[in-house]
This record gives sequence, structure tokens and C-alpha cells, in this order.
Amino acid sequence: MSRAPIWLRRYIRDVILALLVYALLLIASNLLLRSGIDSEGLRLIVALSPVLPFTIIAWIVWRALSQMDELFRKIQFDALLFAFAATAVITFGYGFLEGLGYPRLTMFLVWPLMSVLWILGLIVGRIRFRLGGEQ
Repeated sequence: MSRAPIWLRRYIRDVILALLVYALLLIASNLLLRSGIDSEGLRLIVALSPVLPFTIIAWIVWRALSQMDELFRKIQFDALLFAFAATAVITFGYGFLEGLGYPRLTMFLVWPLMSVLWILGLIVGRIRFRLGGEQ
């Protein structure tokens, strides 16, 4: 069995590290905000601090995409296109349901939804290319 390419090993390591930093910043910011910070500017900085690791994750993804071969890029592009379009349809559709009295959902759900759909798109893409190429 061949080992994963260097870019993939680095990608996985860096994403896990960034997610750990996110978890730590999320816990720390919640604790600090609950303890009461008087300065509005400092409250804003502390509240937004968990966003930094996700900015780093976006850069990590971009770096990994730039190091992939054409087939990996095509699978990623197709998966991202699927995730983007499906997230748009689902969130837009649910917006109309909120008008009918369905519970309002937080914006925090959009990124996890897009991520799950991206992973689903990657799985479908890998299966499609493993089973004989593009149909």
C-alpha cells in the first residue's frame, strides 16, 4: 500500500492543528465573555477570536488545492460546486419555511452544512472515478 502524498499528510496535520486551536479559542472566549469584560472593543476581539483558525483553514485548503493533480482538483471542484449549490438551495428553501413559522436557525449552521455536503460530494466523486471514470 502506498503512503499518502506529502501534501495530503501536511493538509490533515494542519487542519487538525487549526481545529484544536479553534476549540481552545472557543472555550477561552466563552469563559472570558462569561466572566464579564467591560471594554466593548476587547469583547469584540474576544468574541471574534475563534474566526482566526477558520481563516487559517481556508488558507490550508487553498494551499492543498494548489498542490493537487488535475484529477484531485476536478473531484474537489465538483464537490465544492455541489456543496455550494446544495447549501444555497437548502438555506434559501428553509428561509421560506421560516416565513411559515418554522423555527429560525442560526447562521452557525451554514458552514457545517456546507462542510457535510462537501464531504458527501468528495465521497461521490471518489466513488465515481474509482468505478470507471467520469460518466
